[in-house]
Amino acid sequence: MPAQAPERLQRLIVTRPAPEAATWVSVLQAAGWPAQALALIEIGEPQSPAALAALTHWRQHWSTMDALMFVSAAAVRHFFAAESHTPEQPLATRFWAPGPGTARVLAQALQRLGLDASRIDAPALDAAQFDSESLWPVVQPGLRPGQQLLIVRGLSEGAADPVPTDPQLPGHGRDWLIEQCQAAGVQVQACVAYQRRAPKLDAATLHQLHLGQAPGSVWLFSSSEALEHLQACAPGADWSHASALATHPRIQQRARESGFGTVLPTRPALADVLRALESGWNPP
Repeated sequence: MPAQAPERLQRLIVTRPAPEAATWVSVLQAAGWPAQALALIEIGEPQSPAALAALTHWRQHWSTMDALMFVSAAAVRHFFAAESHTPEQPLATRFWAPGPGTARVLAQALQRLGLDASRIDAPALDAAQFDSESLWPVVQPGLRPGQQLLIVRGLSEGAADPVPTDPQLPGHGRDWLIEQCQAAGVQVQACVAYQRRAPKLDAATLHQLHLGQAPGSVWLFSSSEALEHLQACAPGADWSHASALATHPRIQQRARESGFGTVLPTRPALADVLRALESGWNPP
């Protein structure tokens, strides 16, 4: 058992965006854990006319690209939320996913287009991490100079839209992969499929935030941005009596900086989260 971990878990707070949070809460509750959703990232349509115009364009012309990388399940859902062009076969386009959750939602979207999931490139299910670094050795052997890659991603509220041909293409945790692709001669463009923003808090959510500081509270984080929003929503809060499960080393570091008393790593898969819980806590 980790040092100072509560013997019995009183509340497990899932911070993923809806509807993912609801899915995770349902599975975790069925396994006997007191899970509750507190989505610290709200997701909606891009706000700028330029981003919306680019999204409309790529929804109709994505099949002209050699590969599309979807940075998250939300990117898949929002990109294919409206009617997309269904290309005639044969089609050479590959679809990249950094982890199994994104790959699963992507497979469902491709099925609706009449395309097989064998077109998806993703890290192996037993990969140490599900991120861009783990995706790179999977996709690198198939890259050739002159190929075109479209990054389908989100944008934080207040951030500048990426210019479609900007070689920097700012992004959270994907800069390195973009640099590798460009070094291999691949032309990279970006498409903003959704916009992330901090949640609007009502009295019930503020009460949930207060309870989440107490011993017996475990927060599940799959995004550093969720931690940023938590700090903005509860400035000055004392998290030293609460614990955090974090799905990536960068998120673990941010949780420690935020003051969580115990921070434990887990891979971003439900089976791994369940194992982490079972190793550290008892159900109520």
